Amino acid sequence: MKRLPVDDPGVPDHRSAARYLLWLVSRQASTVAAGVGLGIVWMVTLALVPAVVGRAVDAVAGGDLRALGVWVALFAVLGVIQAGSNIARHRYAITNWLSAAYRTVQLTAAQAARIGASLPKRVATGEVVSIGTSDIDHIGAAVDITARGAGAVVGIVTTAWILLHSSVPLGLAVLTGVPLLTVVVALLLRPLHRRQQTYRDLAGGLTTRASDIVAGLRVLRGVGGEAVFVRRYRAESARLRDAGVRVARVESLLDAAGVLAPGIAIVLAVWLGARSVLAGEISVGELVAFYGYAVFLISPLGTLAEAADKITRGHVAARRVVRLLALEPDVSDPPTVAALAPVGGELVDPDSGLVVRPGVLTAVAAADPADAAAIAQRLGRYVPDTPARLSGVALTALPVAAVREVILVADNDARLFRGQLREQLDPRGTGDRGALAAALHTACAADVVEAMPDGLGTQVAERGREFSGGQVQRLRLARALMADPPILILVEPTNAVDAHTEARIAGRLGPARARRTTVVCTTSPLLLDRADHVVYVEHGRVVAQGTHRQLLDTEPGYAATVTRGEET
Repeated sequence: MKRLPVDDPGVPDHRSAARYLLWLVSRQASTVAAGVGLGIVWMVTLALVPAVVGRAVDAVAGGDLRALGVWVALFAVLGVIQAGSNIARHRYAITNWLSAAYRTVQLTAAQAARIGASLPKRVATGEVVSIGTSDIDHIGAAVDITARGAGAVVGIVTTAWILLHSSVPLGLAVLTGVPLLTVVVALLLRPLHRRQQTYRDLAGGLTTRASDIVAGLRVLRGVGGEAVFVRRYRAESARLRDAGVRVARVESLLDAAGVLAPGIAIVLAVWLGARSVLAGEISVGELVAFYGYAVFLISPLGTLAEAADKITRGHVAARRVVRLLALEPDVSDPPTVAALAPVGGELVDPDSGLVVRPGVLTAVAAADPADAAAIAQRLGRYVPDTPARLSGVALTALPVAAVREVILVADNDARLFRGQLREQLDPRGTGDRGALAAALHTACAADVVEAMPDGLGTQVAERGREFSGGQVQRLRLARALMADPPILILVEPTNAVDAHTEARIAGRLGPARARRTTVVCTTSPLLLDRADHVVYVEHGRVVAQGTHRQLLDTEPGYAATVTRGEET
């Protein structure tokens, strides 16, 4: 069997949900074909059993012990083939399910990483979570059902041939369930698809709201808004429940049709068969065979109804996946890539007039913090039309990966992920203990690590929820320093720590980043006082620059911004 997940999931066809499902099948064609083949063998052996049993009954009625022995032996052979093919079919079906699910997870995870920082602006959190939880289940099931679905179709065709070859009237009576079920399924598929789509949309929205409530629970409790959001969650949950009930109504009709259609065939077969036996048209064994076929058809017809449901669910789920896969990053490589500019040159943002000199700790203080954040986004090339230049070369002319290697923007939207603390602080896995210790020291985060039960080996919970806001901020700063990029841009790196800790970070940051370019967007007097060069921004433009002390004396707007209107 396959080792999962595969190393290379491939390039998906995301032009439509149907094409994506077909692409998944093509990527695992060998195991899908094996599952289909085994499903056909399994169902055909089941279809032959009633005929063998009927012949054995006729042998008993005629007293032919030799023929009875032959038919019993054939029945045993069919049983062995049926058991073996069913076991192997199930193994391949599970492999197909897992392959489709894993491949979808790999593709969506890679796409999420490719979209990067713009993903939360384009897709709700609940959408991505739902793809990784419920949608992969439905997609895997849609691929899995191919084996049994193909077997069911071939089993019905085989049964139809045997029945019509033996007795046309009885064969038609037994096969009445096939067109009946087909009509019912055709009528129910459209409302089923529509209701499942509505249910899926509501489920994604509810997941997003749940994530938002959990992430902001501390704030909600602080402002007394917890009860309000809980009521909204309950209302949305009730709407989701009602949508689920509406889906279940259609699915219950499908299930009922899968039982009713062959049930009608059984009644007709028994009634007509009994009349034919009394009239001497067929033998008792043939009647037993016809009854067996009528009962047998319950399984393949039910499988067809199940396949219709699972493929519909898979199609709805695939639509979500292809919608995510079709997204393009806000920032992409240019058609013609320029040579990487020397890192030692100036980093310039023409929109604001900011010029960052190489090897200098520059602080950007903005009257409106949003202006400083916008400058950081342009300097880091996180907006598609940034005019920023490095050493005279436009960032938009450079490969995105190359810009990311040179310029690191660290803001307070960065997260701590679940996993070992050491991996959070050293994601590249360099294993340089000295560099990690230095980064922790500069960020005043060594005490945070020491307080953990297993130190750097401690397992961090999702989003680092076991840490306070200030601790998370210091760990994030240590991670940024550990990356040691040629150009580091920090956005409000100390606004969640106390003044004593902030003063220590301010004193250590400059020496730690000596001879490297560092930009700090902040209005903290402690950080500004330690900067080599301070730039003051008003209405998105640089209006003054110098040292912190010089600007305090010469620029009233700067003094009001950094002192919060207090007397200096």
